[in-house]
Amino acid sequence: MVIRNAVVKIIATFFYIGYLPLVPGTFGSLAGVFLYAGIIRHEALFFTIILVAVGFLVSGSAEKILGRKDSRHIVIDEVVGMQVALVYLPYDFKVMAIAFIIFRILDALKPYPAYKLERLKGSLGIMSDDLIAGLYTNMILQIALRIVSFKAS
Repeated sequence: MVIRNAVVKIIATFFYIGYLPLVPGTFGSLAGVFLYAGIIRHEALFFTIILVAVGFLVSGSAEKILGRKDSRHIVIDEVVGMQVALVYLPYDFKVMAIAFIIFRILDALKPYPAYKLERLKGSLGIMSDDLIAGLYTNMILQIALRIVSFKAS
C-alpha cells in the first residue's frame, strides 16, 4: 500500500512538479507543453489517450492520499489538459505558447460545462475541467489556424 501510494503521488503531482511554489497548475501546464514537444508527432494521440486514462486512474486516489479535494499539488490534470490542447496542432513553438496561454485562461475561467463538472467527486471532478479547457483550446486554435491559412491563400 505504501508503494502504491507513493507511485500515485509521483504520477498525480507529475514527478513532484505539483509541489513547486506559488502556481503549481501553471508549472504542470508548462510541463505538459514540454512533454508534448518531446512526443513523436504520429504517436501524440495515442500518448494523450494513455495519459488521460492514467490521470483518471490516479487523481481520485491522490486526492484521498493528500487529504484534500482537488489538492493544488495534483497537476496531472493540467498536464493532460495541455496534451488535449495540443493534439493535432502544428509542432511549432508559437502555437504551443499560444495554446499554453489560452489553456491557462480557460482553466481559470472554467467555461461551461467545466465549472459544473469540477464539482463532481474524485477523478471525474479533478480531470474534467482541464479536459474541457484543453478541448476548447484545441478547437479555438484549429479554427484560428484555418482562418490564417485561408487568408494566406
